[in-house]
Amino acid sequence: MLDKLEALEKKYLRLEQQLADPELVNKDNKKWLEMTKEHAALSETVALFRQYKELQQSLSEAEDIIGEKADDDLVELAKEEQQALKEQLATVEESLKAALIPKDPNDEKNVIMEIRGGTGGEEAALFAAEIFKMYTRYAEGKGWNTEMLSANYTDIGGVKEAVFVVEGRGAYSRLKFESGVHRVQRIPSTESGGRIHTSAVTVAVLPEAEEVEVDINPADLRIDLFCSTGPGGQSVNTTQSAVRITHQPTGIVVSCQDEKSQHKNKDKAMRVLRARLMDKIQEEQHAEEAAARRSQVGSGDRSERIRTYNFPQSRVTDHRINLTLHRLQEILAGNLEEIVDALTTADQVARVEQLEE
Repeated sequence: MLDKLEALEKKYLRLEQQLADPELVNKDNKKWLEMTKEHAALSETVALFRQYKELQQSLSEAEDIIGEKADDDLVELAKEEQQALKEQLATVEESLKAALIPKDPNDEKNVIMEIRGGTGGEEAALFAAEIFKMYTRYAEGKGWNTEMLSANYTDIGGVKEAVFVVEGRGAYSRLKFESGVHRVQRIPSTESGGRIHTSAVTVAVLPEAEEVEVDINPADLRIDLFCSTGPGGQSVNTTQSAVRITHQPTGIVVSCQDEKSQHKNKDKAMRVLRARLMDKIQEEQHAEEAAARRSQVGSGDRSERIRTYNFPQSRVTDHRINLTLHRLQEILAGNLEEIVDALTTADQVARVEQLEE
């Protein structure tokens, strides 16, 4: 760990010298901005490392005094200082371990979430609608904006599929562990016999990709136009405003029909397509790290059962970290912070342990 920190401090000093050149900003403004961001990103870690070295030096001096056994009062003071310094060092060391964990470059990005009813038919679709409300309420509580990109409803208000964007700083860092299968156990409103059913909803959380991050060749796209549809005449029109985009090299298909404008539907569909393509690219890049990914809180596998919502017991259980809370209605109302905090902490602990191996 110390070798890594020494290397980071040297890099920090090198960047400091380069940024001190007044001509750099005029020669290459883009490079100057990149170096400024990198310098700022390293500053907290370097400050902690310097504090760590100062504490180590003070501890060494205190131990020298204790070893000399000169003056009893002085030795006693040095022992008290030694204990205090060891405690401070332990705290700073933990902070340094956390600081060395590689930052997820997507953490500050907006999120595209996809919610789909799975096993359970109409009951799954009804629960998908509740999960959708849970996330929009959570986003609202964080001061983030949400925008529907595409939705497909059932006749009784369930959600077959909802694709929406969550816009806000750090949205991905707080929502990225929500990908997977969410299971519900309850008596469905459609069940006359009073039996408890188990249904499932799948959630996908994708960082929104910028145009510069994903290179899409227009020649690779097949764009189909059609009339939008909806239950009870909702969103139905006679013009071909709905858009379906197929990325032919990968077979990814995205459709959007929520807007009356063909151009707006196309823009929304392209946002989803970029996110799915970037997700596919990243999955392929990280394939060789599969074992490491599994050692963390969640692999992001859409088929992984991550959470159960049990209505009879008012219980929510996250299976990845064995966390059970008996506050189901609060959680469905968007109070997800305790679960999100626990998942984030568990992931950081796993990453620190991996760093120490």
